[in-house]
Amino acid sequence: MLTIHAADASPRAAVLVEGAYIAALGPYEELAAAHPTARVRRWPGILTPGLLNPYGPELLEQAYHPDPREAGTLGTEPITGERARAVFRADPSRQGASARRGVQRMLAHGTVAVAGELRARAALDAVRRAGLVVGHRPPSLPGPASFSPKPLVLLPGLTVGGPARFAVFDVPDPAALVRLGASTCVATVVAGRLVHRRA
Repeated sequence: MLTIHAADASPRAAVLVEGAYIAALGPYEELAAAHPTARVRRWPGILTPGLLNPYGPELLEQAYHPDPREAGTLGTEPITGERARAVFRADPSRQGASARRGVQRMLAHGTVAVAGELRARAALDAVRRAGLVVGHRPPSLPGPASFSPKPLVLLPGLTVGGPARFAVFDVPDPAALVRLGASTCVATVVAGRLVHRRA
C-alpha cells in the first residue's frame, strides 16, 4: 500500500512510502496527483530524516524504565545509577521490559537510530525488534544522556529507494526544533511503519 506523509510546515518535502522504502519525494500536491489512491497522513510541523540518539547503552542498559503500574512506587521517569542496578539485581528479567519501554520513549522523540556499544541481549533485542539502526557515536557527546539530547543529531537526508525512516516534529522550522527539542515529535516512521504517533 502506498502512503503519503506530508507535514504542514514542509509541504515541499512530502514522502511517498511503499512497503519499507521511499518511492518518491517532492511537493505534496505533486505526489497526491500522481498517486490518487495513496493513503494520506497529514501532520503538523516539519518532516525530517529522524534522529540518532547517541546514548544507547546509557538509556537502554544502564537505566530502568518503570512500568506504568510501578508509577506509585518508582515514578514515571527513568531511574539511573545504583538505584537502577539494584532493580536489575533484584530481578534480572526486568531488563528486557525496561529496554522495550526505553525504545518506545526513543521512538516518541523521533529517534530512528541509536549509537553506542550495546552489549546486553535485552537491549539488542529491543532495538532490533523496533527496527532501529545502530550507528556510530559522534566524536563528542552533546551533554548528559537524554531522550532529547542537545544538540540534536539529525540523520542524512532522505532518498528515493532508501529506507522509509523519518520523523515529524510539531515545530514551524528546523531552528525551532533545535530550540525546543525532540519532545515535539508527533510521528516516527521506521521501515515504513508508523511506530509512534502522538495521541
